[in-house]
Amino acid sequence: MNGAEAAKETGEPHALPEEPEPLTMQSFTCCMAIDYKEGRDERIGKPKDYDFWRACQAPFQKDCLFSWTWEHPRYRSFSLLPEEERFSLFLYRQIADRFLFVPGMFETSVSIVNWPQNDYWLGPLFEVGEAEREGHLEQARQLSLSLLYWLQHDAPRPDGGTGYPGIGLRPDVTGTADGLAMYPYIRESRRIRAEFTVLEQRVSALSREGRGAERFADSIGIGFYPIDIHPRTGNRDGLGLETVPFQIPLGSLLPVRLDNLLPACKNGGFTHITNGCYRLHPIEWNIGEAAGYLAAWCLERGLPPRAVRSDPERLGQFQSLLVREGIELAWPQLPTGLAING
Repeated sequence: MNGAEAAKETGEPHALPEEPEPLTMQSFTCCMAIDYKEGRDERIGKPKDYDFWRACQAPFQKDCLFSWTWEHPRYRSFSLLPEEERFSLFLYRQIADRFLFVPGMFETSVSIVNWPQNDYWLGPLFEVGEAEREGHLEQARQLSLSLLYWLQHDAPRPDGGTGYPGIGLRPDVTGTADGLAMYPYIRESRRIRAEFTVLEQRVSALSREGRGAERFADSIGIGFYPIDIHPRTGNRDGLGLETVPFQIPLGSLLPVRLDNLLPACKNGGFTHITNGCYRLHPIEWNIGEAAGYLAAWCLERGLPPRAVRSDPERLGQFQSLLVREGIELAWPQLPTGLAING
């Protein structure tokens, strides 16, 4: 399944009120690697779609897309470089700080542009025809290049001027000719219909009312991240909700129809809403590790994966293996809710 479910199907407080929308998904991003050096000129030519993106204003935003403000999940004021009381986007995704290395190792620091300003929500990359998919991908690439052009030429500076000509692409980092990432960053994938689906009511701080997340006897890992949904296709706004520390149930890895398939990342038994918290990379990695151990464990014993969850003794043996391999199955302490954006 894919897209956004309706509340009548899941009962989730923040699901769509009426009908499901299979093509309503989180925005994706064509990331790029940049560095910055004062005094140099790395300005690119004007991208063909720059005028469109420079004037773009989403229905759910008060300001244009290219600005130093953003409202998801709350209003924030940004800057490129560190400034008092403003959030530095360069530091936000910095992957190499030259000051942490011996002199001469790096001439400049390097950052990844995966920012609010280059989230692409005009359409999805799957469940559409090839021509439409390629069109959205090209528009998303144009969005990122247009953002770079805006940063180099038109972005307001604290001194009253505009543009940072010293921002440059780093194709040596991305391994591409144009400095954009090889593949887009996709926040929401297709999902299996699972034996057990994690709903908002099971992990949301608002729904749990201080009780902590629902406990899963078939836990194969843990996670903690807010329900962080970026702007969505169809011009729908995003969503930001606190969660409580939660577990990953084995049932969310078991398809209802197939015996020889295991999801290994954000494609498990989650909804459009709970994908927003189970999609975080460490949680994806936990799911992938557990799926790998499960596949190997079942192959050694000639068992289908669902036979593990349905038998308490087998389930306990498999969970003991995960614990021996260093995978936590439960939170030793339950801190309060978390609310961040990423």
